Parts: sequence; C-alpha cells; structure tokens
Amino acid sequence: MRAIRRFTVRPVLPEPIAALGTLATNLRWSWHAPTQDVFAAAEPEVWASTQDPVRVLGALTRGRLDELASDDAFLERLGQAQASLDAYLSDDRWYQRAMPHGPRSIAYFSPEFGVTAVLPQYSGGLGILAGDHLKAASDLGVPIVGVGLLYRHGYFTQSLSREGWQQESYPLLDPDELPLTALREADGSPATVSIAQPGGPDLVARIWVAKVGRVPLLLLDTDVEGAPEHHVAVTDRLYGGDVEHRLRQELLLGVGGVRAVRVHSRITGAPEPEVYHTNEGHAGFQGLERIRELTSGESGPGLPFDAAREVCRASTVFTTHTPVPAGIDRFPRTLIEQYFSSDGATPGVPLDRVLALGAEEDPGVFNMAVMGFRLAQRANGVSELHGQVSRGMFHGLWPAFDEAEVPITSITNGVHAPTWVARELQGLIAELGADADGDPAEFERAIAAVPFDRMWGLKHGMRRRLVDDARSRLRASWHGRGASDAELGWIDEALSPDVLTIGFARRVPSYKRLTLMLRDPERLRRILLDPDRPVQLVIAGKAHPADDGGKRLIQELVRFADDAEVRHRIVFLPDYDIAMALPLYPGCDVWLNNPLRPYEACGTSGMKAALNGGLNLSILDGWWDEWHDGGNGWAIPSADGVDDPDKRDDLEASALYDLLEHEIAPRFYDRDPDGLPARWLEMLRHTLVSLAPKVLATRMVRDYVRELYGPASSSSRALDGGYAGAVELAEWKARVADGWPAVRVEHVESGGAGDAAEVGTSLPVRAFVALGGLSPDDVSVQLAWGRAVGDDEIADPQLTPLTLAETYEGGRLCFSGAIPLDRSGAFGYTVRIVPRHPRLASVAELGLATVA
Repeated sequence: MRAIRRFTVRPVLPEPIAALGTLATNLRWSWHAPTQDVFAAAEPEVWASTQDPVRVLGALTRGRLDELASDDAFLERLGQAQASLDAYLSDDRWYQRAMPHGPRSIAYFSPEFGVTAVLPQYSGGLGILAGDHLKAASDLGVPIVGVGLLYRHGYFTQSLSREGWQQESYPLLDPDELPLTALREADGSPATVSIAQPGGPDLVARIWVAKVGRVPLLLLDTDVEGAPEHHVAVTDRLYGGDVEHRLRQELLLGVGGVRAVRVHSRITGAPEPEVYHTNEGHAGFQGLERIRELTSGESGPGLPFDAAREVCRASTVFTTHTPVPAGIDRFPRTLIEQYFSSDGATPGVPLDRVLALGAEEDPGVFNMAVMGFRLAQRANGVSELHGQVSRGMFHGLWPAFDEAEVPITSITNGVHAPTWVARELQGLIAELGADADGDPAEFERAIAAVPFDRMWGLKHGMRRRLVDDARSRLRASWHGRGASDAELGWIDEALSPDVLTIGFARRVPSYKRLTLMLRDPERLRRILLDPDRPVQLVIAGKAHPADDGGKRLIQELVRFADDAEVRHRIVFLPDYDIAMALPLYPGCDVWLNNPLRPYEACGTSGMKAALNGGLNLSILDGWWDEWHDGGNGWAIPSADGVDDPDKRDDLEASALYDLLEHEIAPRFYDRDPDGLPARWLEMLRHTLVSLAPKVLATRMVRDYVRELYGPASSSSRALDGGYAGAVELAEWKARVADGWPAVRVEHVESGGAGDAAEVGTSLPVRAFVALGGLSPDDVSVQLAWGRAVGDDEIADPQLTPLTLAETYEGGRLCFSGAIPLDRSGAFGYTVRIVPRHPRLASVAELGLATVA
C-alpha cells in the first residue's frame, strides 16, 4: 500500500543538546572528525550504517534524547564541537589576512556539487571538484556563494544484473531529510525565483541552502506545489532528459541562479558578488541575466548592451573542464530563439546578440562553451596540459594570434585534504605538528621523521578497512544480482590486506579506457595470481545511463571479475560515490589511471590517493603530466603517434603489464630484514613530500583568488563608477573594430650586419605603419623575435613594444626598437600591431592583430 503523501517529522531537541541541530545542518561535519564523533556517540548503529547526522537525529527516541541531555560526557563533547564550529565561522582566516581588498563576494556556479554522500548532487569529477572548491574556500575564509540545482533523484544509483549489465534506479530525495534549510522571506513564505517560458506559465523554483562551513550553497528546486508537471521535472535528475529538458535546466542554473543570489543577498544581507565564476559552460546563461539587469536599469542606470557586456565580462571567470568536443553543450539555434525571444527568459536582451554570443562554425548550433569564453574576460583550463589543449580547441575564437597567445590560462585542480585523507594519517600528521599547506621544508622534515614500520602499519590498517568495506559491498552487489548466501562463501576470502592493492575508479566514458587492463586477459590473470607477488584490483565507476558503449565496458570487466579463478583478486564495486571513495583511496597502494592522452583534463582521483601515500601509475595526462618526477610513481608510456586505436591500446596495455610485473610488484614485495618494503616506503615518503603541498584544494583556491578572482574584481571596480568606464570601453572597442581594416604594417627595415650579426650586438628595427582613423594610443606596435625554425616560424617569440619615432603626413607613422642578439643561431623577427587599452586583460581580447 502506497502513501498518497509523505512528510518528515523532525525531532524537538531538548535545550542542552539543541546544538546537534546546528551541527547537523552545517556540512563542515563531513570533514571534521570530532563532530562526526558526536553523532557516532549519539546513535552508534545509525551512524555506522548511514554516516548521516540528519538520519541520526531522526532516529533518536524521546528517551534517548533525554539520556543525552543529561550525559555530562556527551554534553562536554557536544559543547567542544559547537565551540569549534563557532570559532571556524567567525575567526579571520587566510583571505581576511592576505586579501583585505579582495572581492567582497564571489558567486560560483556549477551544475553539480559533490560535498558529501548524504547530499548526492554529483556525477563525477566536475561535482567533486566543485565541492572541494567550496570546502577549501570555506577553510580559507574566501567569501564564495555556491549556486546549483537540487535534483530530486540525484544522478542515479547503480547496480548490476546477473549478467553484469549496469542498471539504474532513481530514489526520491526528500529535501526535509537532507542537510538543507529552506530560504524564506520575512513572512515565512518560501523564497522563489521565476523565469518566463515560451507560452507560459513561468518556471518557478524554490531556494534551498546547504551550509558548507562558511559558504552558503544555493540549490534551486522546481518541485513547487501547483507547478505543471513538465516544470516540476526540470530538476528531476542530473544530466537526464532530452535537449530541451537540458536547456531548461541550464536556464534555471544560469538565469535563475543569478536571481537566487539576488534574493539571498536581500534576505540575509550578504554582499552582492563582485565576481562570477562559471564552472563549465552549463551556467553560461548567468551572463545574459546580468546583462538584462544592467540594460533594463534593474542594477544600474540602464546601459547599452555593449557596455553591459563589458561589465559582465570584466567580472566573469570561465573554467573549461573538457578536452573532448562531445562534452560541450550545444543547443539547436531554433531552441535558443524560442526561449530567448522578446518575452523570453531575459526580456530586453536582443535575440540577435544572444545568438551571436553562442555562434560557432555550424550556423544551426548554439555553443555554450563559446558563449562562456565570449562573456568572460578571464578563462582557464584545469591543468597545464589541459590549458594547452584548450588553447588548441578554441583557437578559432582568436585566429589572428598564435595558439600560445590564446587567452586561456590554467589553474591545476586540487583536492580537499580534510575530506579525503584517512583519519589515522591526519592524526599522525597533526601529532608531528606538520602541515602540507604550510612550510614545505618543515613538512618534509616531519614526514622524514616517521619510522618506516609505523608508516607501513598505517597503510596495512587502511588496506584492511578497504578490504572489509569491499567485501561488504561485493556481498550486497551479488545479493542484488540474485545470488544466495550459499553461493557467496568465497567473498570471505576476497581480497587480502597483505596483497599489493591497485585502485581504479572513475566515470566510464570510452576515453578513460576502463578495460585497457583486459587487452591481454591471460597476462592480467598471471599478474593477479602470481604465487610470490600477487596483485589485487578494486574497480568502480558509472557509465552515463544513455551510454551503452560504457555499459558494455563495465559488463566486459565484470564478466572477467566473475571468473571463479580470479574473483578473489579483482572486484568491481557498483555505485561509486563519496562514501565508497573515502576508504578506497587510503586503502590502495597504487592508483591506476590510463586515459587516452590528452583527454584527461586533470584527473583528481590520483591526487586523493597520493595524499594517502598511494603511488600513481598513470598515462602522462592531466595533472600527472605536470607533477610526475620519476620518484613519486610510474608513467605509462603513451603511444601518441600511433593512429590505429587498437594498436595504440595494445602498446600501452603491454607497457602497463611490464610496469606491474617488472617494477611495481617487485618493489612492493622486496622486504628488508625487518619485513618492510624499504624502497617502496621511500617512494611513499617522497610522494607525500613532493605532491601533498601541490595537490591541495587550498593551493588551488589561492591560485584562483590571486590570478583570477582578484584581477576580475579590480577590472569590475574600474568599470563600476557610474559605469562610465564600461561605456567608454565599449565605445573604444567599437571604434577600434570599425577602424581596424585600415591598420597595416607598410614597411619594415633593419640596420646592422644584414643576414649575419654577432652575439652581444643588437639589431635596430624600424616599422612604418598606417593606423587609418586610430591614434598611436589605441595600439601597440610590437617586435616579435626569436629562434627561427622550420619554414621561418619563430619558436617561443619574445615581444618588445616599439616606440613612436616619427610622424609623417597622411597618417604614416614610424616606430623603432632593437633586438638584443644574446645568443647564436638562426633568428627571425616580424612586426605586428594589436589593440591597446589599460582595461584589456589580454592583447588577444578583441581578436584583432595585423602582422607584417
């Protein structure tokens, strides 16, 4: 019998333990062990099975509440946890000390946020990164407000059929059973936002708030009473539905997200954001809404479109995460026309200008990433290699410039150590007085002081916990596949805490190559079953529900792992999520990552393993390409030049097997007289010292603050004084663009020794240029010079501005300078003209350049 209505009865907490409610609704508990211990003490069995404070509170009986309210030891522990939270929320932190003039507030938009397993609003790395970004910002005191959607079914819950095929289910999430608070107006009514829809009625969404330490995370939810079913369904699940459904979600995230930020600021008194960060293109419509506010006079004097766009661009940071073109959202132009017509989502913003922002080569398509770049003055990839790949992918937006000058920088991702580092390792580091986020030399000395036997004991304990957790999950999975207990006695012997343990867990698109390890099944079998140096694999990952190719990869691996000969050495654990990841990363000795280079934008799972003393075994892609030093893990040779994909996979799989057989397993099992793998532990120690400070999310967020958020707020403030600066900049850009066809380099001459010159001298250069109607102040005439290679290409050109030397009749100008000849070899040079303005973030911003 099904209920016709569902509701939640919340406990009334006695005054002495009322702080439990505060602690439960601030997600700092998810990375603060003493707070977790409070809830574990309140209801041990429920905590052990759920790791969810809200569930713990819901399970407390009246009798148990009274017991806790009179338990002095519990009250002392509770008081300490509350005092710790109060201090955490109120004390000045890094940002307050280091950035007194930084942005007052930063809005961070993302389609998914992976903060904790009990708030399942994520599918993979993008969401986990967003959650770690908020947590690290909170720890640093950075004034961020997160903006996302509340999906009533989350992503999906994964299980396996008897045949090993992925199956999806979508449990309903009740916001009243989640660590959320409804944002309410002064009269107690739910705060909402609305967006006009084609043909009406408006799309209406409630605003829920998750407290991520000091950071509010606003989540929009369209399950509003009285709303039509197709509106309620907008926030049904993450990355589901057809293309129009996806567009509605992204409208809500971008346009509705800005409106939610305004409502939150009005109700709470929080400062309006000065910087807007879009985490991937999904939230790109936030720029259109901000332009609407500015052109309508809702937030300013009523600006022309171009001036409003400059205000928006100056304060926007865009992060691209995908090096795979298929990962970019593209919508039919006709759908954009339908939703952004004159009475659409952003009334007053001309439709033709909207369409131009997302225009790409295909005239029938609107590209969200392209719009993201056009509406952001600052953009970045998420590792050095990914920045390079992104500059190549999007070079077409700036065709007049060399690829290296495309204005996409990179900030390498990081992970939130308090979340991902095992508690016992955190305890050891605290005991040593060490801090990976502090002085690197002190951290290195502290790690060097840890005896090998203690470190090895810690890793063994972590491995034991992983084995216990994996067996429990494996048994549950087999029950779901229809097996009886009588068939599952072997699970008690599956995996071993004494065997070299390799982890592999991630989403399952084809480029991540889940099954590369199966290229030679018999060789893998020999490696797993080696009598002297066995290896065990713990594997997890979800394929998108619409990706049958990914599901086939999972089935192929599951069928291999089902074989009775190897099933104690290789397991696939369904429903990979944060809860599974927490014991998985610490319990692995090696973390395997074998994507098709260069399609891994960053790949932060290996960072989490490294923070727990795991050694990485990876293709040189993403962050590993940047920070592998030969002593903190192994690089799988990549067959980049091989065009045949099957041959490439065969070559790289063979290299993987060779590393496992000849380097990794021998080093793990090579024991000294004390039974310790000394060489292995040396690598483990070096991994912690060389990688821990780099892979931290606090390092990442500091980089964003210094390199992107701070400059963006400075640019925004420069345009914000009555917006006169924005109007002037927009008019200047229009004037320069109109006059650029007349800009040319007419003649270049050099003096000196001609084709032969000597080291230590300089080569004078004079460039005669015409600027049409532009003035010398509008441009920079640059000398580009460097080593000449190939077909007279200049390798790594250096740029030197030339100075105005003479002015001739007819508007002809002479600029002069010199090339210092500081080394021998073939040199080349050229002259180019680019726009110049103090409010440009890059010479490539307008995409205009004239080259001799």
